[in-house]
Amino acid sequence: MAGSKEIRTKIKSVENTRKITRAMEMVAAAKMRKAQERMRAARPYAEKIRNVAAHLSRANPEYKHAFLVKRESIQNVGVIVVTSDKGLCGGLNTNVLRLAVNRMKSWEGEGKGIVVCPIGNKGFSFMNRVGANVKSHLTGLGDTPHIEKLIGAVKIMLDAYVAGEIDAIHLCYNHFINTMKQEPRMEQLLPLSDDKIGGASGNWDYIYEPDAKPVIDELLVRYIESLVYQSVVENMASEQSSRMVAMKAASDNAKNVISELKLVYNKARQAAITKEISEIVGGAAAV
Repeated sequence: MAGSKEIRTKIKSVENTRKITRAMEMVAAAKMRKAQERMRAARPYAEKIRNVAAHLSRANPEYKHAFLVKRESIQNVGVIVVTSDKGLCGGLNTNVLRLAVNRMKSWEGEGKGIVVCPIGNKGFSFMNRVGANVKSHLTGLGDTPHIEKLIGAVKIMLDAYVAGEIDAIHLCYNHFINTMKQEPRMEQLLPLSDDKIGGASGNWDYIYEPDAKPVIDELLVRYIESLVYQSVVENMASEQSSRMVAMKAASDNAKNVISELKLVYNKARQAAITKEISEIVGGAAAV
């Protein structure tokens, strides 16, 4: 059995760790509420621009954007993987990276080329370790992501799709369901499918000024950027929720460890006291 001093040192160490995890839990809870508000605030814009894109896709203008045209064969696939910049958030990043890697392996088995755009430091580091073909990346989004920061990395992938270097783009991220549950998802970003943009009732006809091409080009690019931004804020809300739950579990485990160490410490102290009493009684009897 360890000595009383050693056990006291362990108890103090675990108590200090518990203070840190408790503080991180409260910080994550505060950030989680803000992240959820940011996620809900982005949904009306995404829904409205999705409706407009659905109407445009069925308006049958003279100009058909490349985002709406399906390729006859898929030779190269682009994957945008959204992860967090920091760790200590449970299995959040592990789950989404496992989903992305499994799909990438299946595409490689079919002989398709793969290029990756990781958003988040964890995803960028992982893709470099596994030797993936990273075409663009973005890290250091902070606690408040701005769509202006996303445009650069996303535009590189969109330009590659328009140029024919990529035949399809998929988006992989953690979908926020509730505080206790986050689900890794992979969705097809390009070409835009009917499932993604939804159905539009009736035939819509538009008058374009000055021309259909610049209007549709700009609108569909904004739509894709809104989809990526929505996935980033969903992933950030998932990150803070997962971190809060993970830190709460760590705090509870530290509390249990402290209780067990205190029990061991009390037993060791009682054994030392009993030994001292025995020595005193033995000495007195000898005299």
